[in-house]
Amino acid sequence: MPEFKDNFPRDWFEFTNPLDSSEIFKCDLTWLTSNWNCTFGNGCKGIDKALPDHGCCSDGAYYFDKADEARVIKAARRLTKDDWQNYSTARKGGRFSVSEIGLDKERKTKKVNKTCVFFNERSFGDENFGCALHHLANRDGVHFKETKPDICWQLPLRRSWESREEGDTNVTVVVIGEYTRKAWGAGGEDLDWYCTSNSEAHTSSIPVYVSQKTELIAMMNEKAYEILKNKCDLVVKAQQNRKLRSLPLFVLHPASR
Repeated sequence: MPEFKDNFPRDWFEFTNPLDSSEIFKCDLTWLTSNWNCTFGNGCKGIDKALPDHGCCSDGAYYFDKADEARVIKAARRLTKDDWQNYSTARKGGRFSVSEIGLDKERKTKKVNKTCVFFNERSFGDENFGCALHHLANRDGVHFKETKPDICWQLPLRRSWESREEGDTNVTVVVIGEYTRKAWGAGGEDLDWYCTSNSEAHTSSIPVYVSQKTELIAMMNEKAYEILKNKCDLVVKAQQNRKLRSLPLFVLHPASR
């Protein structure tokens, strides 16, 4: 099996947010220094085996908050008939609608024909295959974090929050790590295929903290990213040292190993 259970040991790196001393970043070095890369359209088998070309788009995307939904709707209104297979579907009945209430009563992007409303099938044209919002960002020359739902541009990074007592003070701990199957909730174990701990997706020569730089800066801040990058650089350098590689100095991601 190329996929590893996500209960293996991990190395964590903690440091105070340089822009907010009441906040701590807790970063998963094992994940961030791994060789994962997105294989959508190039080996990805999809979370639903009945829709292997759809990657992780089959369930639609849950919005983080009202601002996230508003930003996505604003971007969607800029899509044209040539950009978006479901252009007319979103306007059915004379009302623009791309959202719905999911099974957990939270707002999300609509599902159309068993997949996200923004997904373009191959039949719509190879140049537009995949996420219409992703193509919109490319067309506009911006990063797709400007057009796609938060969960979509962040995956497979995951940002979560913990609270820690330090004396009489409660400190916020911002956790930056791998979006594992467990992070999907009850349905995570039912995904037919998943990439983050799958060796089939750990094929990049560039570690995650480098390939996902823009996303990490957006999830943290630029000064915090530089602190994280300096630490990751040291870890990767040690990993590449043959004399040090066999020593228990760090935990390699098993899918990368």
